[in-house]
Amino acid sequence: MKFAYEDLSEDQFEELIVLLCQHLLGSSVKGFAKGPDGGRDAKFVGTAELHPSKASPWIGTVIIQAKHTNGYNRHFSETDFFSANSADTVVGKEVPRVSKLRAANQLDHYMLFANRRLSGNADQAITGHIAKACGISESSIYLCGTQQLESYMKRFPKVPALADLDPVDSPLIVSSDELAVVVEAIAGHQADLTAVLDAPPSERTSYELKNKLNNMSEQYAKELRKRYLKDTAQIRAFLAAPENLDILKSYEVTAEEFQLKIITKRKDFQNFDSVMEYLLDLLFARDPVLRQKQHKRLTRAVLFYMYWNCDIGEVADAEA
Repeated sequence: MKFAYEDLSEDQFEELIVLLCQHLLGSSVKGFAKGPDGGRDAKFVGTAELHPSKASPWIGTVIIQAKHTNGYNRHFSETDFFSANSADTVVGKEVPRVSKLRAANQLDHYMLFANRRLSGNADQAITGHIAKACGISESSIYLCGTQQLESYMKRFPKVPALADLDPVDSPLIVSSDELAVVVEAIAGHQADLTAVLDAPPSERTSYELKNKLNNMSEQYAKELRKRYLKDTAQIRAFLAAPENLDILKSYEVTAEEFQLKIITKRKDFQNFDSVMEYLLDLLFARDPVLRQKQHKRLTRAVLFYMYWNCDIGEVADAEA
């Protein structure tokens, strides 16, 4: 069974890594805790049971880090995760912390787990970079990506069971595939979606009431309306065209999924501003089509259209 690590929450992924490391290193692995510098590490002190091998185990203090992303098919080699020329990456931000622990004799070995694919070249480059920057032997650094995680899950089948990966505890996760179809189709349409319309479309539940029902801030709602209201009529006309029936079906599938997922996870967000921005961040992280520069604004416009058209978010009962 292949696990959808991108659908886990950060806490769930960390719990999975702790349980795995208890098999690899020993039962005394301590779970992830936030340090004074804001980082989250797990820790093991002693002689490892299985890592790197029974014949030649690590001895001393092992610091473990888990880096989770909701993105599909992400890689260690992507520039947001590692770049030898930038400190503003996942690895770049961790290097000073690792170096500080090493200098204080609080780290002998280092393990970094991520739900990303790890190529041989990336493994060599990142391991070498951390070793040089932190004064650690390359043999005391271990990177683990999704391919090796899958191997471990087969080798230690009790680990995912013990992790109790309950969908109820999962974050708000939606599929980007159908929305990408809609956005690409609209982007290829000849209509100028930036043209200001004289007659904006009429909405069902009024925008002001809908914002109150959904706890969307006045400032955020005003900004959305200013930026994307002019697009809604043309999006509506495009979806209503008979030749775009398949695109309309993709839109309806997307809106239905978004709405049902939002309902189940709405309590996790302070306001609807946060729901909208979370969804956009997730969609851009997961889908290469949606995060293309020419599609980002249109993705935002389509999500606003869903809200404006009362396809997502709470509406007044009498008009729902």
